[in-house]
Amino acid sequence: QREESPDNNELTSTAGYDAIIHYHNEGKRTCKEVEDFLKARAAIEEKYAKDLLGLSKKVCGHNEMNTLKRSLDIFKLQMEHVSLAHLQLAQNMREEVKKLEDFREKQKDARKKIEQHMDALHKQKASQFKKTMDSKKTYEQKCRDKEEADQNVYRNTNNSKNIEKFNAKAQQAKLNSEEADKIYQQNVFTLGSIRDEWMREHMNACEIFEQQAIDRINIVRNTVWTHLNLLSQQCVTSDDLYEEVRKSLEQCNIPEDLDHFVNLRRTGDKPPGPLAYENFYSGQRAPLAARPSQVPPPYFVYFTDGAIYSTVQDANYSVVRY
Repeated sequence: QREESPDNNELTSTAGYDAIIHYHNEGKRTCKEVEDFLKARAAIEEKYAKDLLGLSKKVCGHNEMNTLKRSLDIFKLQMEHVSLAHLQLAQNMREEVKKLEDFREKQKDARKKIEQHMDALHKQKASQFKKTMDSKKTYEQKCRDKEEADQNVYRNTNNSKNIEKFNAKAQQAKLNSEEADKIYQQNVFTLGSIRDEWMREHMNACEIFEQQAIDRINIVRNTVWTHLNLLSQQCVTSDDLYEEVRKSLEQCNIPEDLDHFVNLRRTGDKPPGPLAYENFYSGQRAPLAARPSQVPPPYFVYFTDGAIYSTVQDANYSVVRY
């Protein structure tokens, strides 16, 4: 509501009003740009959440056991919870964007009504201004016609033949100028009334536009602030979930896991004994079960010079055979 500069003080000028409307159009564009930015950020969060959710479903330590197995299971579970938290974050972001969209549309509708009303006043003012200026020109021309008619009467005072004619023209010119003067004055009065109404509506519009600017700046500021709070809260939430994994890892007991494996897969308390040598011909060798017709003949063992030899009494005995 500052006073207009001398260059913009013409009655029909809308320079100041146009500057205000331009400012609000730029503000509306800012709201849209912030909306698009936050929507894109929410889309990134959603994609990250879905990718993380898919990752949490992958096999990780499936064949592990005991405390490490439990820690890895909690690790995957908390990754799933983190992904769900990011999905919720994306949804919360979109809700904040929706509030900004609704606000922008509400302001646009309210401003549209004011702009339509002010545009009508501007047209009415401009039309009446033109009408007033035209009547002024007519009035000035009629005054010049009256002066010319009076001059003709003055110049022809001694011309008794045409004096009545000049007097009649002068009288008509006077009536015409007086009528034009009335029309001109009426138009000036009407224009003044229109101007007064325009001033009242212009000041009212400026007050509404000022409040709209305050509200717009405030909600854009608060929306971005809330957006950052959501991101900060997500960091806290994620760290809380990660802390559960860390607590589980602290409970991971290496000796306990090794004992668990030994107890679960034990094969005995004693190691296997050494392998004993068995002489093929020694009586210590357990005889193979054979058919009666295939029992080998008896053999004898005798010693010569400290060496041990075995003989078979059956002359037809064959090793290949038995």
